[in-house]
Amino acid sequence: MLRTKADCLSEYASEYKVKKTIKDGNLFLIEKGVYSDSSSVPELAVISFKYPNAILTMLSAFSFYGLTDTIADFYDLATDRNATKIKDSRIKQHFQPTSFFETGVCTKLYQSYPIRIYNQERLLIELLRNKNSLSFDLYKELIQSYRKIINKLNIQLIHDYALLSPKSNMIMRTLQLEVF
Repeated sequence: MLRTKADCLSEYASEYKVKKTIKDGNLFLIEKGVYSDSSSVPELAVISFKYPNAILTMLSAFSFYGLTDTIADFYDLATDRNATKIKDSRIKQHFQPTSFFETGVCTKLYQSYPIRIYNQERLLIELLRNKNSLSFDLYKELIQSYRKIINKLNIQLIHDYALLSPKSNMIMRTLQLEVF
């Protein structure tokens, strides 16, 4: 279980007892401000804990769902357009319109840690919205992956998301031409 420093101070009552618990091996400082009962915590879990309002998106999310075997050098996190800039070199931040930010978000478990991530239907919309920022080969790989699983997806949700999305006309055309 991950905890903040404030959680630890509340539980152990003093800075001294927190440090003693760490020294005794019953609590671990994972990184500044993040503590755990376990010495080994996946980096994705730490990032999700540190940025609880952010949502895993783009290449990081495509990899999570097994739609590509390409591994990014950073974590793609979506935030509300009005959110503060994240100053963490491990993160590539994607600002989303406020009205569209929470659309398609779900919580999945990653090695028993909860992470907020867009569902596969929303990620298809993100793929089409951001196709010009991806390499041609990666884009084609992802489109082919979506064609393989299209029967498992909720088509009505894809249409609803496309209509809510910025660039909705372009997305609807691309869906018809390249995916369905």
